[in-house]
Amino acid sequence: MTKGERIVAEIGLLLYPDVQLAAVYGLTDLFRIAGEMSEATGEPDAPSLRVSHWRQTLDGTGVECVFDSHPRHDHKPSYLIAPPSLVMPGRMQPMPAFATWLSERHAQGSTLCSVCAGAFLLGDTGLLTGREATTHWAFAEALAKRFPAIRIDTDRMVIDDGDIITAGGILAWTDLGLTLVERLLGPSVMLETARFLLIDPPGRTQQPYGRFVPRLSHGDEAILKAQHWLQATGGKDHGVPALARRAALEERTFLRRFRKATGLRPTEYAQQIRIAKAREALELSRRPIAQIAWDVGYEDASAFRKLFQRITGLAPADYRRRFGVAAA
Repeated sequence: MTKGERIVAEIGLLLYPDVQLAAVYGLTDLFRIAGEMSEATGEPDAPSLRVSHWRQTLDGTGVECVFDSHPRHDHKPSYLIAPPSLVMPGRMQPMPAFATWLSERHAQGSTLCSVCAGAFLLGDTGLLTGREATTHWAFAEALAKRFPAIRIDTDRMVIDDGDIITAGGILAWTDLGLTLVERLLGPSVMLETARFLLIDPPGRTQQPYGRFVPRLSHGDEAILKAQHWLQATGGKDHGVPALARRAALEERTFLRRFRKATGLRPTEYAQQIRIAKAREALELSRRPIAQIAWDVGYEDASAFRKLFQRITGLAPADYRRRFGVAAA
């Protein structure tokens, strides 16, 4: 600790099997840079952050510190972060020692944080039961299946629930890191850190990055026939009577089973298919937005724009500016 430096919090990063080291070392560097930005303000007793790394012991029964940016004998992490994993959640190894240790630290006042698949490790503690949490949009279904009591919201990049903070995408460690910097060192230091690293301040959402991934492995063959028809027709022929006939079901039974199998109503399902096609057109072509709206099944371009923004979080023109790859 340099002269005039004041440690305001210790932030612990978990080194579990197949953890994304880019996030571990990236967060370590981000917090160090934030401390240097704090010191550069010239204020006496400038606040700074202590970073430690933790892993399970070789026998798997405990947790030990393997790195400390400001070596001390005492450890009381104010924040503990479960970074992303390099493997799909279903292949993550059980980590009972970490789950127990995190629960104990939380009971002693530590704020628990996760990024992307790190939410599965927090889920093992049982502390997310009944709470809102986020993860990568592609992992939402797996997280909900494993922990049905969690209220999952993948539209948001960061959900700050006070004593538990979850972040969404694989690179959302930058959003989480800056969120903690703002909380601990103030908004000015956070903005200076973001400017230095050339990254956006917190406030992004996952909506523009998400993709509609239909549920097709639910085992209901009748509903699967209707889904295949919706995909084949681009979601344009989504009338319930016609879909129910294709599924050979009574309409009320069809609606109940469709919602159970897909998580959506037929109209919502069709909207997702249409908007997915509109995304692709906006990314890969320079066709006018009104023409794209017509092509995917919307006669009213204004209604299309409103629906597109509700689903993606961006207006069609803004989406094209951000993600369009077609030559101007």
